[in-house]
Amino acid sequence: MLIRSLTLTLLLAIAGPLFAGDNDSPLDVDKGNYRPLIVIASSTVDPVWVSLKKSLEDPANKQGIADRKLKVYTILNMFGQLDGKDLGQQDTMGLLRSLKLGAGAYPKIFLVGKDGETKLAVSGDEAKSVDLKKVFDTIDALPAAEKELAAPPPPPVAAEAAPTKGTKGGKPAKPAKPAKPAEMPDD
Repeated sequence: MLIRSLTLTLLLAIAGPLFAGDNDSPLDVDKGNYRPLIVIASSTVDPVWVSLKKSLEDPANKQGIADRKLKVYTILNMFGQLDGKDLGQQDTMGLLRSLKLGAGAYPKIFLVGKDGETKLAVSGDEAKSVDLKKVFDTIDALPAAEKELAAPPPPPVAAEAAPTKGTKGGKPAKPAKPAKPAEMPDD
């Protein structure tokens, strides 16, 4: 029994990180539906973030954000947020891993398309010149195929079978009880 436990523990220790790395980015959820705009800054008072935040709160720009299906991710001082709501630390680190960032100057701004490809990436002094208008212009310049890209439709839900003629339309039958799981034999 001890050997089985150790083998299972070893297997989980090896396979766990492999499975965790497959789909841990919040960007994977947005792929095909939204365009993530990611802003990374060293603090909440970074001039690039303050300027961009002010333009994000403008009512005219809010409509532009909705029309272009943007989701705004921010990572300020290593704390992530999505549209103003906190991300967990694991999601924040997954977001950073998916961007494959190296060492470089802060702030950084990324625009990711619906196809998952990076459409705009600036950092350091270049980021100071990026405003919401430039982001909108980048999206508007995308090819029509990327603009129309949508997530694959969800699988169809099986419709209930219509009662055949001559049968009562009463209550549906109870579902069967699940089978009892097989028990482990004693060694």
